[in-house]
Amino acid sequence: MTAGVDPTTRQRSWWGWGWSDQALPDDECVALAALVPGLPDRPLPTPAIGELAPPRVRPPASLADRISTTPPDRAAHTYGKAYRDVLRALHGDLTAAPDLVAFPRSESDVVDLLDWAGRHGVAVVPYGAGSSVVGGVEYRGDGHAAVLSLDLSAMDRVLEVDTVSRAARIQAGALGPMLEDQLRPYGYTLRHFPQSFEFSTLGGWLATRSGGHYATLYTHIDDLTESLRVVTPVGVSESWRLPGSGAGPSPDRLFLGSEGTLGVITEAWMRVQQRPRHKASTTVTFTDVTDAMDAVRAVSQAGLYPANCRLLDPGEAAFSGLAGGGQSVLLLGVESADRPVDGRLAELVDLARDHGGTARAHGGDQAADAWRSSFLRMPYLRDGLARMSAIVETFETACTWDRVHELYRAVYAEVGAAINEITGSPGVITCRITHVYPDGPAPYFTVIAAGRRGREVAMWDEIKAAAMEVLGRHRATVTHHHAVGRDHRPGYDRQRPEPFAVALRAAKAALDPYGVLNPGVLVGPS
Repeated sequence: MTAGVDPTTRQRSWWGWGWSDQALPDDECVALAALVPGLPDRPLPTPAIGELAPPRVRPPASLADRISTTPPDRAAHTYGKAYRDVLRALHGDLTAAPDLVAFPRSESDVVDLLDWAGRHGVAVVPYGAGSSVVGGVEYRGDGHAAVLSLDLSAMDRVLEVDTVSRAARIQAGALGPMLEDQLRPYGYTLRHFPQSFEFSTLGGWLATRSGGHYATLYTHIDDLTESLRVVTPVGVSESWRLPGSGAGPSPDRLFLGSEGTLGVITEAWMRVQQRPRHKASTTVTFTDVTDAMDAVRAVSQAGLYPANCRLLDPGEAAFSGLAGGGQSVLLLGVESADRPVDGRLAELVDLARDHGGTARAHGGDQAADAWRSSFLRMPYLRDGLARMSAIVETFETACTWDRVHELYRAVYAEVGAAINEITGSPGVITCRITHVYPDGPAPYFTVIAAGRRGREVAMWDEIKAAAMEVLGRHRATVTHHHAVGRDHRPGYDRQRPEPFAVALRAAKAALDPYGVLNPGVLVGPS
């Protein structure tokens, strides 16, 4: 069968993050593990793909050239890229491998595949580029005849650009870099850069209501969406291109964030922007993290809309190498396509100074670049520590400003106590605020602790459950930009109003009458 990846090109890791050639070698894993006392002396070996169970169904002859049954393709589509996914792959657990992996080349292929799957009771798990960290692309159900992973990577073109309305029609399988390369000749950018940018697709961003790198204003993919085209088992939904509409509930809002459980997004008209030409950035340090958070609130409510307004608490700042001695660091950046930005940056710095911040005279751009490099490298370091059986994972949330101080203290105290009880050692928690709004921030927490070989996943699940309990009790969202998937379902069920749950289940039953689309995501089986 046809494989999904050209073997002559650079290879992505099937078991971990990103490119295979960027994975840490054994000696670097060992050196990195010195930061976490109590870990084994040697890393787990990088895994080989073992024998997989034979596919339980035969692909339809009319679509056979679009479908792969090779072990490399099936293994690469088994999991996303969460810590628990990486550990299971490292331990050789591929029991959840899909039976088939489909690479449709057109929307009609998607229609035919969904028709076939519905008739034969085959679960269909839509797959953008597999960067989910919440169990969004992993089948965990039962009662289906087989599982098909639907990989849209062959549908990757910018089909049309409207230079009058400044929008572009883009296929859902376009990876971030590919999408930007196709917009560049027009002088445009989508300006959506999540950490997974290099390894995620437009369809994945839309299906998960992705949040980008930018801290304010147009940071969520929702804000950039003009209209959607979605294939469902009962027909194709295409919304009108409109700048806004008051005509009832938005059809796009039904599918944004639906995570492949209501339909398969095949293309979208997206609002694009001129590429920025003016940029400036700086850093501000604080001796008190509470003052730093108050400064960020002032910035978010000032209407100046910085592109970057990222607060690193003392642990995060030290880990990133940007500060020590208990200091917090605020990264501020502004950009514009048409006018200088130095004056706006000066206003932001004045607001930070009013709350006890000390601006660094020089090196703002270098500090921002250093942090960005560390940010993009972190998933590879995570995988290296995972090979040493360290627990290294994140969870993010959002709350209103009146509750952020209490939430921050509660996470450190209660999740810290859970780490100590579960692992037998204190571990480390760090926090950064990644996105800010006039009414609240999005804190993003990292947990690092010593796991026990063979029990890493179970220990992380216990820590994650403790974290979700704290977030729920403080009415902070179960996820700000990582989606729900299967891992966040308990928290999502608690956050979601019951009348909305009733409507969502009804929509699922109406659009997916055979119950084959990404079973177990957002709602339980009907």
